[in-house]
Amino acid sequence: MMKWRTFTVVSILAVALLLFAKHRSVVPERLAVNSVLDLTHTTLQISPKDSPNPLSASVKRDRTSPELLGTHIDAPATYERSLWTVDQIPAERLVRPLAVIDVSRKSARNPDYLLTVDDIAAWEDVHGHIPPGAVVLLRTGWGDRWNNPKAFRNADEHGAAHYPGYSIEAAQFLVDARYIVGIGTDAMTVDTGRSKDFPVHLYCSSRSVYHLENVANLEITPESGATLVVAPAKYEHGSGAPTRLLAMLK
Repeated sequence: MMKWRTFTVVSILAVALLLFAKHRSVVPERLAVNSVLDLTHTTLQISPKDSPNPLSASVKRDRTSPELLGTHIDAPATYERSLWTVDQIPAERLVRPLAVIDVSRKSARNPDYLLTVDDIAAWEDVHGHIPPGAVVLLRTGWGDRWNNPKAFRNADEHGAAHYPGYSIEAAQFLVDARYIVGIGTDAMTVDTGRSKDFPVHLYCSSRSVYHLENVANLEITPESGATLVVAPAKYEHGSGAPTRLLAMLK
């Protein structure tokens, strides 16, 4: 009888502890970062019937397709079909050290400004070499124009867009000498707006480097020391995708 009573008491205590554990507040473990910046613009949803199929890769795409609206990624397959589509980019390339290079003052004077190797050298004089495997984002000041589409595109009387980008020399240096895995900008594309043949896109894509465009909040993002989380929609065979970008600050 005593053993039975002991068993009953232990069973009741076990059930009580289980119920308490299910209903108690769970305190999430603190991340080893001080804060997180969202580098993603909020965009409107588009009805599938009003837009192209976002699940199919295409080299010549309308810049208003769902893959390319708002903050987005261009996969290497954008310009070379045999390379990675957005779903094939290795996950380890999507969580990388972040370097932000500020050319906003130069862009304010010249909307067609191109990042130079000298600009990169000036950044490295302050912060040290860009880490291998990093993502480099260009702070042009164009993010301030996001809510004004006309100013963001900055077209002239002939309809040609004018906004800053990367020079091919700077892109080659970043890829070949600093071994970056991604480049990006707060403007529309990594090539300047007046570009006709997209040399930076072509060069970087051919070396499996992805591009991030229409990046938000670079004006408040540290130039070095952060980790970038790149989280694109995983479209099968997609040449690009809407992307959530998060800067993890230590």
